[in-house]
Amino acid sequence: MRRSRGRKLIGQMLIEKGHITDEQLEQALAAQEQSTQRIGEILMDLGFIEEEPLYTTLAEQMRVGYINLNSTKVDPNVATLISEDVAKRYSALPVDRGEAGTIRVAMAEPTDVIALDDLKMRLQVSVEPLLAPAQTIETLIGSVYAAAPAGGGGGGGGGGVPAADFGMGDMASLAASVRDSGMIAAEETAGDERIDTDRIADVADEAPIIRIAKIVIQRAVQERASDIHVEPGREGVRVRYRIDGVLHEILTLPGYVHAPLISRLKIMGNMNIAERRVPQDGRIHIRHMGEDYDLRVSTIPTTLGEKCVMRILDKRGIMTGLESLGFTGEMMTTMETLIRQPNGMILSTGPTGSGKTTTQYSILNRINDVETNIITIEDPVEYQIDGISQVHVNRKAGLTFAIALKYFLRQDPDIILVGEIRDLETSEIAIQAALTGHLVLSTLHTNDAPSTVTRMIDMGVEPFLIASSIIASISQRLARKLCQECKEAYVPPRDQLLGLGFDPDAPEHRDVTFYKGMGCAACRNTGYKGRVGIFEMMTLNTEIRELVVKRASADQVKEAAIANGMITLAQDAMDKATMGMTDIDEILRVVSTVR
Repeated sequence: MRRSRGRKLIGQMLIEKGHITDEQLEQALAAQEQSTQRIGEILMDLGFIEEEPLYTTLAEQMRVGYINLNSTKVDPNVATLISEDVAKRYSALPVDRGEAGTIRVAMAEPTDVIALDDLKMRLQVSVEPLLAPAQTIETLIGSVYAAAPAGGGGGGGGGGVPAADFGMGDMASLAASVRDSGMIAAEETAGDERIDTDRIADVADEAPIIRIAKIVIQRAVQERASDIHVEPGREGVRVRYRIDGVLHEILTLPGYVHAPLISRLKIMGNMNIAERRVPQDGRIHIRHMGEDYDLRVSTIPTTLGEKCVMRILDKRGIMTGLESLGFTGEMMTTMETLIRQPNGMILSTGPTGSGKTTTQYSILNRINDVETNIITIEDPVEYQIDGISQVHVNRKAGLTFAIALKYFLRQDPDIILVGEIRDLETSEIAIQAALTGHLVLSTLHTNDAPSTVTRMIDMGVEPFLIASSIIASISQRLARKLCQECKEAYVPPRDQLLGLGFDPDAPEHRDVTFYKGMGCAACRNTGYKGRVGIFEMMTLNTEIRELVVKRASADQVKEAAIANGMITLAQDAMDKATMGMTDIDEILRVVSTVR
């Protein structure tokens, strides 16, 4: 907030310069309400302003220079000092050498501190950022590197960032700036109850700690992390990222950085920095590389000080479609049929972090249209979707899943999403909704799809109600995908394959090839990049419904489901391994416990 104080809005500046009129700005602002574009882009699309006057004004607002790339010659020897991948990542192109040995760099986001730090480290000189249109930069990147000699592009290229780099080379100097600010002593630690909260708040507003917080968050987004862990230790503050479901230690900061860093993150999340004795929750909204992200922040007090974990919520993950989640072939066809049913209950099951919420949101996104009234009750609301009424559980105010469901039925819903079925009351109301003409989506914690029905019976739900309401149960896991840059064919140990029910000597399996990631820069030497869903889908037919009414065991229900064509988690995982999507080690890690 402090950076933007006194800075004029771009619309006001354009009016003052005579580039647009008040009426044109009002028309553009009205159009922006139905769009995710920035106001300048809308003004150009409407034909109210040309590119150069818009960008010169934007540059003035950002307090940087503007460069017209259409009339500037790019020095290819300077441009290729960084790799094409780095140029594309930051939408930045070194243009030429400026005064005093600096390098002028055309950038779509010239105020991106992480990009500037990384470019400075790679180029080993001071960088002069200049604003230019992203589209023009992208076009030039393509032509400059296409004409560059093979192997050109220094500055640590490759598709990924080595674990030791992460663009965090100046963290030590930033941390030292926090220590040398004179506002906090090095001997003070986050676990010391004598710390002056006012002094910590002052340090939290200082530029070095702000930059540390921004770098930690933005680099996590860049590395596709799902969670950021900032945790105090006896040797310092450890920062870890969860990437593709596995935690990686990224860096360790000095102990004296802990208190101001946690306070800074709390300030960003609108949390109480004076309260360090009880857990707190908050939310941070950031914009990075033109995309919006929400971070769900959680702090807890530990014996060494507060630990902060931030869950990165990327809305793009639920907008990619069911096919990209891992539903393939007949399973995808069945899913399309199920989500178009007028009533009934579809349950997603699996442990925490298995992608249940993503599956549920992807279903909602698929069937969300103007003719359908969709209401959700969640704890918490993770992703906000246009056109859907979403309600947050508030137990202090008495708004539980069960209470909300009762009122939902008076809101004329077509589809209801219940974040999780946790008790008998919630399950009974959800079932009643499914029986009275509503499609109900929810989640449950069970190991596999057939166990869903026995779990609900254990909760006290009458078997005949389960048999009448549930139309499908989907169990899932998330497996890491093999890096397509470094995967190679290999032969897994025979006992591993047999343990997964795969006979390598069977005639139909003799031509099957398995792959393993060898590790490269693109995957940070892990062999994996991205994740794919492993699914087990059980639809309830007449035979299975009869077994449910008879209170049959989960094993009996599973046996009947397999006889009726259900593909188990292990089978779906093996199918994805034979397609080269994942490997046997990953299958054993995520699904071996449910066989």
